[in-house]
Amino acid sequence: MNPSVIQRAFEDLVNATWREKLLQRLHSLNGSILWIPAFMARGGKERVEWVNELILKHRVNVRTAYPSLRLLHAVRGYWLTNKVHIKRPTTGLLMYTLATRFCNQIYLYGFWPFPLDQNQNPVKYHYYDSLKYGYTSQASPHTMPLEFKALKSLHEQGALKLTVGQCDGAT
Repeated sequence: MNPSVIQRAFEDLVNATWREKLLQRLHSLNGSILWIPAFMARGGKERVEWVNELILKHRVNVRTAYPSLRLLHAVRGYWLTNKVHIKRPTTGLLMYTLATRFCNQIYLYGFWPFPLDQNQNPVKYHYYDSLKYGYTSQASPHTMPLEFKALKSLHEQGALKLTVGQCDGAT
């Protein structure tokens, strides 16, 4: 969970209604590990403290994990070594990279770094907001087209299953 989710999808928890919506979402993660890159962006630490307070106060059944900046640099270094010149890995690429250490099969959905899908329908930048963002913008902290190209290549080699259209429910 990128801490920006609290700001963009849950209105910075400004009132009880938004806190309850977040609590419902957290409860739906029952038994999961909530990966929170709290220290990778400005404002993250404060929002993470709010989430932690809710988790503890309401005894939500999730475990939290906080990656260090060293991990971010190690992941970026890994991809640079493999000639993928990313600026800062997306949360998705970070999670994929970690999954390669623990999983025999990896299925990815939602990695599509373009404003329109294959049927020319608009694609959200994040699943939880309506942010309009230049996917190829130099201002972006991410290099999404390069990430996609690398993941597509891994898909073609059989190292992962990348779904870019509608899920068929079989995977």
